[in-house]
Amino acid sequence: MGNYLLGLDAGNTVIKAVIFDLSGNEIAAASEEGHSRMPSPGHVERGLDELWTNARQVIRACIEKAEIQPEEIAAIGCAGHGNGLYALDRDGAPLLGIQSLDTRAAGLVDEWREAGIGDRTYPIARQRPWPSQTPTLLAWLKRHRPDLFNRIGTVFFSKDFVVNRLTGRRVSEVSDMSGAGLLDLAARRYDKALMEAYGLGDCMDLLPPLIESADIAGTVTEEVATQTGLAAGTPVVGGLFDVVASALGSGVSRTGSASIIAGTWSINQVIIDGPDLDGPVFMSSTFDRSRYMAMENSATSAANLEWLVREFFEGEHAEDVSPFDACCALAEAIEPAADDPLYHPYLYGAQQDGHARAGFYGLAGWHTKGHLVRALLEGVAFGHRQHIEAIRKAGAVFNEAVLSGGGSRSLIWPQIFADVLGVPVSVARSRETGALGAAIAAGTGVGVFADFGAGAAAMVRTERHYRPDVSLEAHYARRYALYQDIAEAMAPLWRRLTAVPLAAGAAA
Repeated sequence: MGNYLLGLDAGNTVIKAVIFDLSGNEIAAASEEGHSRMPSPGHVERGLDELWTNARQVIRACIEKAEIQPEEIAAIGCAGHGNGLYALDRDGAPLLGIQSLDTRAAGLVDEWREAGIGDRTYPIARQRPWPSQTPTLLAWLKRHRPDLFNRIGTVFFSKDFVVNRLTGRRVSEVSDMSGAGLLDLAARRYDKALMEAYGLGDCMDLLPPLIESADIAGTVTEEVATQTGLAAGTPVVGGLFDVVASALGSGVSRTGSASIIAGTWSINQVIIDGPDLDGPVFMSSTFDRSRYMAMENSATSAANLEWLVREFFEGEHAEDVSPFDACCALAEAIEPAADDPLYHPYLYGAQQDGHARAGFYGLAGWHTKGHLVRALLEGVAFGHRQHIEAIRKAGAVFNEAVLSGGGSRSLIWPQIFADVLGVPVSVARSRETGALGAAIAAGTGVGVFADFGAGAAAMVRTERHYRPDVSLEAHYARRYALYQDIAEAMAPLWRRLTAVPLAAGAAA
């Protein structure tokens, strides 16, 4: 058996390939950024041909950088962003890629909320409909794009598409399907009554065969081996919902462990032994045969900093200085004050309100770029705190957390998280926790590790620790209360803002 594992991570924006040795050391990595299309307000899509082209490129580049023989790779695992909707047509050709930032179905969610659809779905899937959820998007297509809907042959997720291209197999696995509200969570299987609640009772045949995350989905085909430099016959496992992979790749593998991911999405999750807590949570995902991840998530995290950098900071700094690092340095230079501006991180809507919009509040003439950056970093952390409080209210107990995702790379942001959340925060050594989690799943699938916990113990190391600054506890409690009050006051105005189509508004 080979001495290396290949982890792939197909996020909303970037696909990465990372080769690890069996101790978790990163041997080589390659990444390629994709392009999102926004054909209409609220629509966020990607080309599947581009995704596969980029996947082939990063795999080949990674193997070449590693300077190893492809036969030395024992297995391949793939993680990918959850929800959205990735579809093949009835002939198995790429058809459609909708990303999990999409909010086109916000109106449908409002309609379903009034009709009590969530009261039917939650007891089965432990999830209520929300705009970027896979079945919600599928129902939207069925109603508004029947021409496209009728061409769909398979519905699955970003990493499933990559697995399909690698192996030719049309499969998905339990962590993504449960995270999308498409499984009877306790039984860990598809459910006709659940699909009927979404108005999709006639779509059971669109769901692919279901396997476990570490089960072998297939092997690399001869054609793909030629295209990528992989060895034909290399095992490919089912893979993982990327938030579960990132938790695993940051060392969160025990019941009661907490993982916070500051990536494109705000992910806040705790491992529990059964499908239920004392109260409801946004979603739950099953990731091994007996345990679950209770989650509170929304598209309100580091994507906000990416937007700020892209629109206002790129090209302003020396080529050898990352604009993200430059932004964080500006924020670090700001001494926290009572009248600092506040920021709502709702560029892509809020968890249960697709109408929500981002905004800075309380700006004054003496505030600088540094104040704006710090307000954004704090606003994202406040969004995470809101989710953490919901998980705790549901009954989950934890006293520390591991932070991963792009936000963990900053030296100031993890400290802000610790201060805002009021718990110690640690950061794993590996920056590519999603790919590492996928690699752990791959190693588990071929018997390198006995289970996910053994894989995490062998491959994950902690790099940094942060403790809350108790002197800022009252400061952040006050600011968090203001953050919530402003959001409540703005909610009806957001709905007025987004209720009128652009053309009608222009005519008026």
